[in-house]
Amino acid sequence: MRFRLYPSAAQEVLLLEQCGHARYMWNLGLEQRLMWRRWQGPTPGFNAQCVQLTEARAVEPWLAVGSQTVQQQALRDLDQAWRNFFAGTHRRPRWRKAGEDEGLRIVGPQALRVRQDNRARSSVLVPKIGWVPFKRSRVMADWRSYRITRDSARRWHIAFAVIPEPIPAPGTGEVVGVDRGVTVAVALSTGEMTSPAGLSVKEAERLLRLQRRLACARRGSNRRRKVRTLIGQVKAEEVDRRKDWVEKTTTGLAQRFDVIRVENLNVKGMTRSARGTVENPGRNVAQKAGLNRGILKSGWGMLVTRLEQKAPGRVEKVKAAYTSQTCNACKHIAAESRKNQATFVCVACGHQANADVNAARNIAAGHAVTARGDLRVLARSVKREPQHARPSKVA
Repeated sequence: MRFRLYPSAAQEVLLLEQCGHARYMWNLGLEQRLMWRRWQGPTPGFNAQCVQLTEARAVEPWLAVGSQTVQQQALRDLDQAWRNFFAGTHRRPRWRKAGEDEGLRIVGPQALRVRQDNRARSSVLVPKIGWVPFKRSRVMADWRSYRITRDSARRWHIAFAVIPEPIPAPGTGEVVGVDRGVTVAVALSTGEMTSPAGLSVKEAERLLRLQRRLACARRGSNRRRKVRTLIGQVKAEEVDRRKDWVEKTTTGLAQRFDVIRVENLNVKGMTRSARGTVENPGRNVAQKAGLNRGILKSGWGMLVTRLEQKAPGRVEKVKAAYTSQTCNACKHIAAESRKNQATFVCVACGHQANADVNAARNIAAGHAVTARGDLRVLARSVKREPQHARPSKVA
């Protein structure tokens, strides 16, 4: 559960100081881990680093002023990050930067010190800072820790670690297919189409002006810092709208349908940069960068992640091959059937439909499988299909 935090000016200074301590311990612990050499033996682990932290707090007064819970938790988070990296579920831990990674985490009994001030406001007792108010919009229960962060727009948030209850299935037996796109972010097999509300025309023009001002500002200057804050405020609006759209869309899908089928897409690989290297530069880099931005703005990955969290066990992933080229009426596969981004006209039976809705219906029906059924149908479009999808030779 994430809420908006409203610290005073003095509390904000103390929060930034605590965030700096957490960032310092993270980077120091990361530096120790990266010093590992095969001939030098193991580097200090979490327990050894906690002992070193106690010794450092006794020597350095500026470190002893901060909260030991915050500093120790930064080392624990780093240890967990390395465990996730070696398990293959996350990337390698990276350095944290001032102004970008501003946050701290409180665990244990200190995280339970929350009081209710009135119907809409509560306060949390942050170690070494005091009672900090936040706007409570939901009922809170069963949390054991919380994390305080500051985003690029200089807004403070507090997130309580709570595992929400999944949304129960309606029990109607209905199945829906979800097709994700760039022009239309989500198209359902029911014919519904929706997209997140991005920036308005005036907001986009303002963002462009600010980015031009940022390019002319000297690095390290106060003017550059102010412009970056203004840019962060504009982009934060877009991010908030996208998250709000994802939450409302996923909640609606989980409440209306028993089974939700989506394409099995590697979003991380699809949005990878095409710049290449100096020796082997990429091709159509600008076009690929625009496509990457469109995919990320549509929230493809966030949509499926929240669906799996709200409807566990009811989200099915099907193969994405041929979903946009298969006619939902006669199951004919041909690349020529998709006339453009929005129009699908089957070259075999003449069935007409919106291209995204037609693909969503194929996903709902589970037709995004192997496309190896009728060899005569595949023979007419085999040159336009991937190499692995070619039919086997007939004796």
